[in-house]
Amino acid sequence: MSFQVPPTLQSLAVESLLKNEALAMSALQKLPRVFFPPLFKAAFIGRHTKILKAMVAAWPFPCLPVGALMKFHDMMILQAVLDGVDMQLTGNFHPRRQKLQVLDLRNVHHDFWDVSPGPVDGDRSAETVCEKQIPTRPHRYALRQRLKVVTDLHLEFDVDEYQTYLLQWAQERRGSLHLCCVKMQISGLSMYTVRKVLKIFQPECIEELELNTGWTLSTLACFAPCLGQMKHLRKLLLTEVHEKHFNIPITSTDTQEKRVTKFISQFSKFNCLQHLNMIDVYFLKDHLNELLRCLKTPLEFLSITLCKFSQSDLDSFAQCQSLHHLKHLHLAGINLYDLSLVPLSILLEKVADTLKTLELEHCRMTDSQLSALFPALSQCSQLIEVYFYDNDISMAVLSNFLHHTANLKQLNVELYPAPLECYETGFVVREEKFSQLSSELMNILCTLRQPKSVSFASQLCLQCLQRCIYNMETRLCHCWQ
Repeated sequence: MSFQVPPTLQSLAVESLLKNEALAMSALQKLPRVFFPPLFKAAFIGRHTKILKAMVAAWPFPCLPVGALMKFHDMMILQAVLDGVDMQLTGNFHPRRQKLQVLDLRNVHHDFWDVSPGPVDGDRSAETVCEKQIPTRPHRYALRQRLKVVTDLHLEFDVDEYQTYLLQWAQERRGSLHLCCVKMQISGLSMYTVRKVLKIFQPECIEELELNTGWTLSTLACFAPCLGQMKHLRKLLLTEVHEKHFNIPITSTDTQEKRVTKFISQFSKFNCLQHLNMIDVYFLKDHLNELLRCLKTPLEFLSITLCKFSQSDLDSFAQCQSLHHLKHLHLAGINLYDLSLVPLSILLEKVADTLKTLELEHCRMTDSQLSALFPALSQCSQLIEVYFYDNDISMAVLSNFLHHTANLKQLNVELYPAPLECYETGFVVREEKFSQLSSELMNILCTLRQPKSVSFASQLCLQCLQRCIYNMETRLCHCWQ
């Protein structure tokens, strides 16, 4: 026999107010603060825009994290919320004890809506949660006196209706509020549009930037001054910067170098950068040392994918102090087969106490190169994940490598390449040999320690683009099935 939990008095009161919009709006000035979060949430879900507008105008807490309730862009809700803000800005409401200080439009989880206030201190608990999550930048006194509107922006090929409305609204009220973009993603947008959007923000508010524009180096150099103003940038993703020759006059090497230097020099202006991810950036070759020397803060995350490396680029790993506290190092799609990995070994020794994930995938490393890393890798006691797919390693060296991981007790995920003996000419997998050798390697590992998630995989099949994978049992690519 089941019993239905009876509704609380609070939920009954909220339900009653939603049925009578006029009563709800007239009661707001005397409504206890404890009722505001559940009433606002219910009005939001029910799309009671008139109540939402009035509630924003009378909001009694310093922060309103409305974005946490928005799973997608909703113009009606946005207009109601911003109209309520306008009522506050113009004084067209009866002020309560505290005015709204931060309107948070980011679609991220916020503890404010999870508070279930008790009978004694419920009136203060939601306020406490809200105050803890108010963004603090920028620190200028003048900006603290204005309403702060916090948002994230994903600009993909064009600025949509929702974004256009918000940006125009903020621009028209620049003297009364401060629009703060914490995370900005730019994909396939023109330089003209990006600059126009950035003029509405304070650049130092941007903490995460993703640039996936397909811009040329020339355009990226023009963008450099805008990037340099983002002094509080913590995460930067730069992807797809290609060298385009067609329909573009060929520029001199000296001009190209000046453009690279202009862009890279902006990294010296970042005071908080911890996470750097570069994918398919053609000009990185022979300039990585220059970039790393510009870093002012230690990196925790460094990922470089589909870039060309010279020996001088790799040498910079051993020389740069900003890499000595890395927690995550990812190198993928970088041909290392003709380079000395001594600098990488030196770096691994320096980060032995901090490194948690190591990815050296599709790097075409050989036996001698991987062997050179054994002593340093065996000291990385904090490693949780390692990725070594698509390297050209023999059975003997893989076996030796696994013995060097005997003391790495925290490893949770291990991805290793199938030994070279598994292939025929042209890297065609020999099915029986693959299963046999992978099983032997797994047995070696199980005698050394208790592995959690381990896989041995072949290179991608050129016909079906799948791998043969062994993790206690063999899973062949589609061509073998």
